Amino acid sequence: MQKTTNSQKTPSLLQSFIPIIFLIILLSLNVIIWGDATLDGSNQIALLLAAAVGTVISFTLGAGWEKTRDEIVKTIGKAMPAILILLLIGALSGTWLLSGVIPAFIYYGLNVLHPSIFLFATVIISSLISLATGSSWSTIATIGVALLGIGHAMGINDSITAGAIISGAYFGDKMSPLSDTTNLAPAMAGTDLYTHIRYMMYTTVPSMGLTLIIFFVLGFTNNYSTNTQEILDVQKAIAETFNITPWLFLVPIFLILIIIKKVKPIPAMLLGTLVGGIFGIIFQPDIITQISGVTTNYAEASYKSIMQAMYGSIEISTANESINDLFGTSGMSGMLNTIWLILSAMVFGGVMESNGMLKKITKSVMKKVTSSGSLIASTAASCIFFNATASDQYISIVVPGRMYSKAFKEKGLKPEVLSRTLEDAGTVTSVLIPWNTGGATQAKVLGVATVDYIPYAFFNLISPLMTVLVAYLNYKIRRIQPKDINTNINNPKQIVS
Repeated sequence: MQKTTNSQKTPSLLQSFIPIIFLIILLSLNVIIWGDATLDGSNQIALLLAAAVGTVISFTLGAGWEKTRDEIVKTIGKAMPAILILLLIGALSGTWLLSGVIPAFIYYGLNVLHPSIFLFATVIISSLISLATGSSWSTIATIGVALLGIGHAMGINDSITAGAIISGAYFGDKMSPLSDTTNLAPAMAGTDLYTHIRYMMYTTVPSMGLTLIIFFVLGFTNNYSTNTQEILDVQKAIAETFNITPWLFLVPIFLILIIIKKVKPIPAMLLGTLVGGIFGIIFQPDIITQISGVTTNYAEASYKSIMQAMYGSIEISTANESINDLFGTSGMSGMLNTIWLILSAMVFGGVMESNGMLKKITKSVMKKVTSSGSLIASTAASCIFFNATASDQYISIVVPGRMYSKAFKEKGLKPEVLSRTLEDAGTVTSVLIPWNTGGATQAKVLGVATVDYIPYAFFNLISPLMTVLVAYLNYKIRRIQPKDINTNINNPKQIVS
């Protein structure tokens, strides 16, 4: 018979760390044995085994299986929107390749972007697109993939380009009123959206400024192994394979416009995918025929090629073998290993949440807090910790947001101080953890391993350090005034999207 909640014992700090230590050991072994192929299954099994260890400890504490199972199901449910978006990203990348959108970005980008300013421009372009759409994931999967192709053609290391793309995309996501995390953080802290965005500028603008300076210097100090003839050869190969026309840019413009009009990400991505397929039918009849293998019936060829681009693998060969890897996608099916990883991570996070282990670790951290600076630093560290253990950026915002709100109030800090910290350390660091939904997704979309782009994701690395530095300098740290004493900082109804 299942014991009641009241009979369940609280885990010790040592017990709480056992599943995490076990997971770290397995993940380390996986890297040693499988290298960059850990996403093929070994990391997923490691997460599930670590969850099993946590479950055994839960049983020794008196927790029943039903409670643990229910929490796992609840946690997986929270990840379902991300999983659906991931599937649609796979489909969208397929139809945007089929239609020539991504090749067009590469073709025209080579005309206007010189290698010396390419990285600097990549950060700005990714920032603007992500700011307009509110989605780092959509930005990276569309414009980001195209920018990666341009950088590849210029001879720039893919890891550096990926770092620039991710830096810009997460800046825009973090500052956009359309972003889910930008709405979630103030909701958890109890402030309003635009107060939150304005207050983030004190840490976000300096972080982005340093990021742009670094990429500007990198652009002018590196000797890229490319020349004008190589770029011309790449453009020629693209033009011979695809029908390149500025009309293709109507597809990304359409996607940006409907997101600005507050169409939700999932239907917006689906519409962007379908419009990409329609443009493929109109502008790329040769590609349609090549992919489908049907030469007698164009309607059948169109249906078959678009469906294949959305669900499976397509490869389009050009006369230039050095860029052929850029023109292949795996559709929704290519995202299944990543989804498997996310599901496994959610199982682990659900177990750790259900038995109180994550809460125990965070409470232990709170005992070390003595000042406003140390409180903000502890909150930032907790966000990163939850990104690494619960493997989801939403958990890294929600759990610390709930747990630290009372402590911020007791220290006399306004709720926007908490909401900013949640974004500075939670939203942007998820992409730095290989088994987190953010890290796993972007590594898959860009084809660059998380550990390879981490050193160059400067904005994501600088942001949590900046929020801690500003806290210890006591710069623009807003404190509750006497008239604010009765303000309810735990009101979750501020969320607007």
